[in-house]
Amino acid sequence: MNIIVCIKQTFDTEAKVVLDKEGKVDSAGVTLVINPDDEYAVEEGIRLKEKFGGEVTLVSLGNSNTITALRTALAMGADKAVLIDDPALAESDELGAVEVLAKSISSHNYDIILTGKTDVDTGASQIPVRLAEKLNLPSANMVTKLEIDGTKATTVREIDGGKETLELTLPAVIAVQQGINEPRYPSVPGIMKAKKKELKTFSLADLGIDATSVAATMKIEKLSLPSARGSVRLIPGEAADAAIELARILSVEKKVL
Repeated sequence: MNIIVCIKQTFDTEAKVVLDKEGKVDSAGVTLVINPDDEYAVEEGIRLKEKFGGEVTLVSLGNSNTITALRTALAMGADKAVLIDDPALAESDELGAVEVLAKSISSHNYDIILTGKTDVDTGASQIPVRLAEKLNLPSANMVTKLEIDGTKATTVREIDGGKETLELTLPAVIAVQQGINEPRYPSVPGIMKAKKKELKTFSLADLGIDATSVAATMKIEKLSLPSARGSVRLIPGEAADAAIELARILSVEKKVL
């Protein structure tokens, strides 16, 4: 089975977000990691390879820093990686990203494409569905269970108020999320092997893509941090006494009652 896994490098979710003078996110000193949902996609791809054979190919858009994320995924057990690195992509959006991903993926033989359901830096959740549309493939998102039988994929995904089972014919785009598996940690042998695994870098010109075709159609005008939360005041004592004191504070001090 030939498995494509799309991954993205994002800020560590524990990192403190700081804006520079231009209102852009300052990445100085911030730890970069594999997008959390994409880790589940990598793990699921490796498990499919272990069950059915074949290979796992990683595809990512980024820059030289992204190599760290790709090497981590290779250390987990993926077989090879493709990085599309081009200055024009820095100002692109989801529409442009899908254009590039689809072009790159189309040069590979694949049975299934796995992605995370969303990326933590934008929360847009646009890539999986747009990629499926671009490649004219069926898709399922928010998947927490995946079973493959020949050319049939059976998925269980979360919906409002419950779960839904979808059957798709492969090839297909499957966007997974937390709950589908538990991503493995790279082992020391895996880390050593990852250094020798194939990692090819391409520019837009290498893929035959005009940089103007990936220019952003959506522009972020401004970013701002949420207002600081007010201080917390603890009311000591037994519940009954604390309730009386709370009522007094709201009535006398805050004048909201």
